[in-house]
Amino acid sequence: MRLRALLETDALGLRLLGGADELDRTVRGVMTTDLRDPSRYLSGGELVLTGLAWRRTAEDSEPFVRILAAAGVVGLAAGEAELGSVPQDLVEACERHRLPLFSVMESVAFATITEHVVRQVSGERAGDLAAVVDRHRRLMTSGPAGGGPEVVLDLLTSDLDLHAWVLSPVGRQVAGSDTPLPAGVGPALAAEHLAASRTGRRSPHRVLVGGTAYSLFPIRAADRGPERLAGTAASRDVRTSVLSDWLLAVEADAGDWPAARLDLLQGVTQLIAVERDRRDAARTVRRRLAQEVLELVQAGAAPSEIAARLRVAAPVLLPGLGAAPHWQVVVARVEWDGGSVESGPAAQALLEEVLVDPTVPADSMAAAAEPADRIAVAYSGEEAIALVPLPAVAADHPDGDGAAEDRGPGLHAESLLAAVERPLSGGLADDGRLTLGVSAPVHSAEGLRGALEEARHARRVAAARPGRVAAAGHHELASHVLLLPFVPDDVRRAFTARLLDPLRDYDQRHRAELIPTLEAFLDSDGSWTRCATRLHLHVNTLRYRVGRIEQLTGRDLSRLEDKLDFFLALRMS
Repeated sequence: MRLRALLETDALGLRLLGGADELDRTVRGVMTTDLRDPSRYLSGGELVLTGLAWRRTAEDSEPFVRILAAAGVVGLAAGEAELGSVPQDLVEACERHRLPLFSVMESVAFATITEHVVRQVSGERAGDLAAVVDRHRRLMTSGPAGGGPEVVLDLLTSDLDLHAWVLSPVGRQVAGSDTPLPAGVGPALAAEHLAASRTGRRSPHRVLVGGTAYSLFPIRAADRGPERLAGTAASRDVRTSVLSDWLLAVEADAGDWPAARLDLLQGVTQLIAVERDRRDAARTVRRRLAQEVLELVQAGAAPSEIAARLRVAAPVLLPGLGAAPHWQVVVARVEWDGGSVESGPAAQALLEEVLVDPTVPADSMAAAAEPADRIAVAYSGEEAIALVPLPAVAADHPDGDGAAEDRGPGLHAESLLAAVERPLSGGLADDGRLTLGVSAPVHSAEGLRGALEEARHARRVAAARPGRVAAAGHHELASHVLLLPFVPDDVRRAFTARLLDPLRDYDQRHRAELIPTLEAFLDSDGSWTRCATRLHLHVNTLRYRVGRIEQLTGRDLSRLEDKLDFFLALRMS
């Protein structure tokens, strides 16, 4: 807006004291100050409001005005409440520095002027930005992307002072300002967004995370295409896309925004959706390669034929990497109550997002490509199957730091679960489940079939666990953990009741602790001393309790078979 426009608004109570020739200056902001030197807070283009508390003597006016002029201030408005009128020394100083000067009536609050200027400036900037966004949208829909979502997010920051980020469904920052979101905020925002979307709330969704207000806008692509969603009916079900759609998070409360600004942000989401569709299209080659390899593996093709296809896939998935990679297989399945939603394509889209985010060491993955460019995901029926390449050098030199790394390099079920459980649980609500299975790395075509079966078995183990999101890894398949989920419920109940119900009844009647004692005894490998120390008991007391357990169950805890039966019963109970 122009300075001249301020004089045309009677409600602002402004009177021009000097600088009539400079009234076409553009106001880009407003600041209220009574500091002698406010230069550190000025960036140029401001209308400065002052109550004159900084002025002690007439000599103070010249340095104050000189500082404002040097900072690029476009005008000064002085209140009459402090001195009754604007002093002549300030008028003369403004004339020397060609700085327009206004007086503000005592009855007018600075807040009134500030609100008016901010409203006008924001409206004009929004209009200018809307034109830029519209032009950028036309460019992106008709030709190569002009810098991706970062361009329009930079415009939001520079022109509207709005900090915004594009987030994946699990809270990964896809694009945003130079300042990243604080740790943990991205997944929290994604969880809030998914939960709100499932309940049908209108966007933007306003949330408070870490004491900061955010407004969340869904980024919905106009057309996911037949690869992503099969069938018209499926495309209308929010469950087919909610787990894979991006979102725009804006650090602001949009509750009192005017319709024009909300429309502008909706335009921004449409623009980003165009870029999302471009990235999805770029995945087509990787999906096709994954589908071809999967079909060969499932058809029992010769290892040499699979190896040839992998040699074609490696340069696409690992550009610039000379070494032949190791491969891991990840299998995912999304299941909804009722079974009316086709989940294969949805699981494929979700797995592509999930696998960009694994919390594994950065040097265990190829550095030559973006994470999203290392993943090829196909689907077969209701399952999504990902081929994840690992550089051979990384697979041969595990770090050995931490429990997950001790099992080798690459993806680990625990890490995947930790990254996605919180946000995706909101999108699954009370009628969906996501289960994941992760294979061990393999280094040849011969091992790929086994890796696929391993990942599928691990996913079945995860499916037997509680929770909306569950994952299991290959290391669990060499354990009794693999067998327990497949024990029929009636057999499980009968087995545990026969061994443990007598102990539970005794504990309830006598307030004893036979079940905890049994667990501690088995965890101590049958060592009387270690178990007694753990339970803070005398060894004789422990022997009495174990004897009572044997008496009630007819078992002998010195025999390996009976120890094993008790161990399994406790695990299944």
